[in-house]
Amino acid sequence: MTVEQPHRASSDGQPRFGRTALEILAETFEAALDDRLAIVSGRVVELSTEHIRVEGLSKFTKLGDWVSITTDVGDAIAETLRVERDTILVRTIEERHQPFLGAPVRLASTLKLGPDETWKGRVIDALGRPIDNGPPLSRGRRFIPIDQAPPLALERQRVSESVPTGVRVIDVFTPLCAGQRIGIFAGSGVGKSTLLSMLTRGSSFDVTVFAAIGERGREVREFIDDTLAKDGLAKAVLVVSTSDESPMMRRLAAKTAFTVAEYFRDEGQRVLLVFDSVTRYAHAVREIALSSGEPPVSRGYPPSVFTDLPKLLERAGNSSGTGSITGVFSVLVDGDDHNDPVADTLRGILDGHIVLDRAIADQGRFPAVDILGSVSRLAPRVWSPSQKSAVRDLKGLISRFEETRDIRMIAGHKPNNDAELDKAVRLVPALYRYLTQSAEDLHPGETLDDMLRLMLRAS
Repeated sequence: MTVEQPHRASSDGQPRFGRTALEILAETFEAALDDRLAIVSGRVVELSTEHIRVEGLSKFTKLGDWVSITTDVGDAIAETLRVERDTILVRTIEERHQPFLGAPVRLASTLKLGPDETWKGRVIDALGRPIDNGPPLSRGRRFIPIDQAPPLALERQRVSESVPTGVRVIDVFTPLCAGQRIGIFAGSGVGKSTLLSMLTRGSSFDVTVFAAIGERGREVREFIDDTLAKDGLAKAVLVVSTSDESPMMRRLAAKTAFTVAEYFRDEGQRVLLVFDSVTRYAHAVREIALSSGEPPVSRGYPPSVFTDLPKLLERAGNSSGTGSITGVFSVLVDGDDHNDPVADTLRGILDGHIVLDRAIADQGRFPAVDILGSVSRLAPRVWSPSQKSAVRDLKGLISRFEETRDIRMIAGHKPNNDAELDKAVRLVPALYRYLTQSAEDLHPGETLDDMLRLMLRAS
């Protein structure tokens, strides 16, 4: 990660003739402004656990600008969170870098990242520094701002190609498409992380970018050793910011992961971006916004959370080139409430959602996907008419089976009275057994027609 400092534009030094007095005045004013920006600095006048107040930069700073603060352990990078008449509020990216009263503060500009092909197989932090005890990272030929705008709507290629994952319940009922953004909605302990690890083992992508945002440090090591080491470490880039790091690092890590994914997409590669989890990212944004004085509006979430989420997630998908970013975003549903503000907002942003149900997990069926509650908005584009009909019929049988579960538990179902229910009772348990898989039991070579044929045979 590099930080650009403001600098004065160079001049050719050649005399110019025929200029008007207005042009000379404008050039003189511009040069004076450049000189002022080159030397302008502020100082820290207030320290708290939530923010740092800086005096002397309010006339030269806007929201989101970066500044450099002198500390005892070197310069610390901080972001501007609030601009007032005489002071600004900033917050350092790393909490271990804390300044002292009166510390000088200088302007900085855009944070940039220089990804490279050699980053595959590496683990980095939010600032693009290696944390895997490996050699220093090679810097790419171009540096990319971490706050890039999403591709324009009319410049995106349409999503039209399905991507086999080897997870049968997903490939049949909620197929994943290249350039799609889909969410995995689950409470804690329902198999969310296991399903994510299964999806990363597919061979349909050129590179996997895994963003571990606000998760347990233990899980990161286990994911590397147990999942990627066997199948995909050589083509994966991990961006890690665990729960013990500052909210600034957690929010920045999300942008870093997207920047790395965008680099490989712009190189024409098919990228799988696995983001675990969007909820922890939203929590980091909430903490930063509240510390800057923003009022909460919905269950403790300030408005900026709901403006930041689409800005970030819209960066995934197809662009005007041949590359694509297929995004799989895990959503931690607090208290199994699928209507909490973050989950409800994400359902409207993403192209589909896969719901994991605790009751299904309690039955020992994994992945614990609620087939009737999950949907892929792009599935009709990749299904043939016969496949669409077959999937619709299977969902109808599952719906009939589940809605009569209580009646059957009390022996209220009499055979030969309802032909459709009789068929559901005979077929659905066999379908459930067929769809049950472990992390080691993947079938990426099976087509949808193969799976539909096998399910009917199994039933």
